[in-house]
Amino acid sequence: MRILGIETSCDDTSVALFDSESGVAANLVSSQVDLHGHFGGVVPELASRAHLVNLLPLVDFLLDGQEVGLKDLDGVAVTAGPGLIGALLVGLSTGKALCMAADLPLVGIHHIEGHILANGLTAEMVLPAVVLVVSGGHTEIVHMSGIGAYERLGATLDDAAGEAFDKTAKLLGLPYPGGPHIDRLAGRGTPGRFRFPRPLLQESRTVFSFSGLKTAVRQIVDGLPRPLTEQDQADVAWELQEAIVDCLCHRLFQAARRRKTPAVYLAGGVAANGRLRARVTEEAARQGLHFVPPQPVFCTDNAAMIAYAGWHHLRAGHSDPLSLDSFSRAPLSSWK
Repeated sequence: MRILGIETSCDDTSVALFDSESGVAANLVSSQVDLHGHFGGVVPELASRAHLVNLLPLVDFLLDGQEVGLKDLDGVAVTAGPGLIGALLVGLSTGKALCMAADLPLVGIHHIEGHILANGLTAEMVLPAVVLVVSGGHTEIVHMSGIGAYERLGATLDDAAGEAFDKTAKLLGLPYPGGPHIDRLAGRGTPGRFRFPRPLLQESRTVFSFSGLKTAVRQIVDGLPRPLTEQDQADVAWELQEAIVDCLCHRLFQAARRRKTPAVYLAGGVAANGRLRARVTEEAARQGLHFVPPQPVFCTDNAAMIAYAGWHHLRAGHSDPLSLDSFSRAPLSSWK
């Protein structure tokens, strides 16, 4: 079974081809970093317009490169949401048009399910499991009893962890997107120079909060002499990263103990963070839990995870009508 995947939930235009016999045949991404970097963040209207320009040529390039025609496909999977509604509409409308032209089944994929199932592109998933979904827009814990069976155990009460990384990077004068720069700088940081709070660690609920942490970082950075030195940036980055990773790991393994799952997973853009991957690897080994980190290329937004999720839907006999709507917000729900 060959599935075309389309992902346009934010600022990356991505298409992929998943073959159930050989895996990911191709995964192409057209980045908009240079377009939005000038503004220090994603401008929704500009993102939508860039998707309009980039998507169909990217689909043509993918299919030509793989010597595959529309009639050779078994379905089209496209991100239906959540995300930027204008960006989502470009991808969903394109997917519908391709399905109508070639009489193919359409599958609308929840963006979070795509990120979770991206773990299956790296290694076969051990289930049931607890998954930490962490990105610029999401920070939540999901219990996954099987493919298509999800239960959200808790989420952030305010800001996402990825946003805290990006906002701190902006305060430090680092380029957009800030998360990878924080990760690299933290490796040269001095432990103990600063101390940031670890919000809600004593809270029994499965919740996160990062707004107070952002405020604490701003207060420290505003009090530093100007211009900031690279060591100042590195020391702030080190402590911020430790604070965020402490909170994320605490909640992930707390949930795993409560649900008595044999495995834990990471999903989303922040799952590419080196310190988070290392800490989860260490703690999972200590507690005897299965953990294989997803490949970094499948952590950020990509169409391979959407195509792979679409394959799971289609082989279970699940598809969507061409009247399917996109959505900017909605929790992940079970479909199987």
